[in-house]
Amino acid sequence: MDGNGRWAKKRGLPRTAGHKKGARVFGEIARYCRDIGIRYLTVYAFSTENWRRPADEVADLMELLKEHLRDVSNYKDENVRLLFLGDRTALDDELRDLMRQAEEGSKNNTGITVCMAINYGGRDEISRAVRSIAQKVAAGALSPDTIDENCIADHLDTRGIPDPDVIIRPSGEKRSSNFLAWQSAYSEYVFMDILWPDFTPNDLNQALLEYTKRSRRFGGVG
Repeated sequence: MDGNGRWAKKRGLPRTAGHKKGARVFGEIARYCRDIGIRYLTVYAFSTENWRRPADEVADLMELLKEHLRDVSNYKDENVRLLFLGDRTALDDELRDLMRQAEEGSKNNTGITVCMAINYGGRDEISRAVRSIAQKVAAGALSPDTIDENCIADHLDTRGIPDPDVIIRPSGEKRSSNFLAWQSAYSEYVFMDILWPDFTPNDLNQALLEYTKRSRRFGGVG
């Protein structure tokens, strides 16, 4: 969900205004994905690198996340299951509690699974998975001979979640920015020159239409 700050700057507004508008757009897109039958949506809300931003902006972002998580009943009404990706140890107690409550309160919802990546980085996720595997090997609970792609996938934040078919990158940037580094090995990318706060369901439709034109061979012959 990229381009919130630039969207605000273009309008002479504080960056916080862009983040708030981006949060509203996220809600609209999540509902639209649910309504058209998409089963999984993963959004990059806050990266491990975003801590480098000004402290006041980081604080505003964290407060914005809390605001949207305080009423778990919203997710029951929307039939949205919420999951969170990323390292929670750097987050404050209140936010971690709200994340746990949102996951628990929405676990039986079946409309769509929305994964929010908070304090997430693809390399960091792989590093944490490797440490967990190494600890099990050291404890004798896991044999090195059994470590394969499935074993690694089972130690990632996304265990049990299918790899993404398509990754949409708005804002005109053309890089993955450390997003789902393992899971995106065979994902299709659609890059769009639009800032996230301006993103609409019609833009999503255009991205999905572009995706349908791709030939996914997974290394085979089409």
